[in-house]
Amino acid sequence: MDATIADIIDDFPAYRVAVIVAAGMDVPAARPTALDDMVAAAEAAVRDRYGDTPLSEIPGIGDWRAAYRAFGIKKTSYRCSVERLVKNALAGRPLPRINAFVDAYNAVSLKHVLPAGADDLDRVAGDIAFRYARRGDSFVRLGDETGAEDQPKDGEVVYADSEKVLCRRWNWSQDARSPVTPATTRAVATVQSLGAGQLEPAAEELAALLAESCGAETSMTILDANRATNSVVAS
Repeated sequence: MDATIADIIDDFPAYRVAVIVAAGMDVPAARPTALDDMVAAAEAAVRDRYGDTPLSEIPGIGDWRAAYRAFGIKKTSYRCSVERLVKNALAGRPLPRINAFVDAYNAVSLKHVLPAGADDLDRVAGDIAFRYARRGDSFVRLGDETGAEDQPKDGEVVYADSEKVLCRRWNWSQDARSPVTPATTRAVATVQSLGAGQLEPAAEELAALLAESCGAETSMTILDANRATNSVVAS
């Protein structure tokens, strides 16, 4: 499987993404105690560090807002995934309990203020790409009970496999057909940066958490302006 950011890197040269493949997993439905403690610590650290800071001035969040505006997203209801996590933490709303894998990448995302997400690799078709939307792209928003397809807008940055859009508006909302669940045994996760934040330590921490909480064996590659396309081990 190849992963690429070649379609967008000229317009967003600071963009970097860690792609982590996790295999051989047993995903607990409940959050393990050690992960629960990490989540609580990350929430407290965000409140202590950014409690008096406007969201737009938090390192990383302002960069994502500017990137969203650059591809035509102006509504305040469309924000990158990590901004929503930080906003909720600052308001005292805890991270949702979904399963150990999802809770792990949300915890790392919040701690490092970097967007993160993942998909069940057995529900991903072919290669993966962060690219501009194309005519005929298929997307069904996670949580939409109607199951209706939602066509991405022209010029919108999406994350996609060879058959469907996995996430709209770069990292705003996930497709309903490939979330990680307790039945997942293989997954592909991403941690993303537009310049701010420490991408490699965040990705390495996520890989370690997935090993600890889900028994995952992981491999990782980094895509950036110097290497916009690379093969990803999908065991």
